[in-house]
Amino acid sequence: MDEKILNIVKTILLFFLTAVAEIVGCFLPYLWLKKQGSALLLIPASVSLCIFVFLLSLHPVESGRVYAAYGGIYIITAMLWLILVDRSRPTPFDIIGALIILLGSALMVAGWRSK
Repeated sequence: MDEKILNIVKTILLFFLTAVAEIVGCFLPYLWLKKQGSALLLIPASVSLCIFVFLLSLHPVESGRVYAAYGGIYIITAMLWLILVDRSRPTPFDIIGALIILLGSALMVAGWRSK
């Protein structure tokens, strides 16, 4: 596989792993606060958020660019979470909005290579 394509695939996978770590880190306190879960859920939530921060630090560009581009992948991952965990269907507005944001993220990541 071409090295350029491999780097893009690695970046996307890293973004997805980062998004899952962030969502889990926020979902577990939600279970505690809203669904009468155990306060012990805060321990894995904290670990997950630490993993999230670590994963964000692995990207090779400035943090602001990473955070901005990551937003699109986060939204796509959140839509998958909506379907798989919350067992809810996204609306057409959810899907269109997510695709527009994903296009913006793709443009930002493509710009990383032109620096």
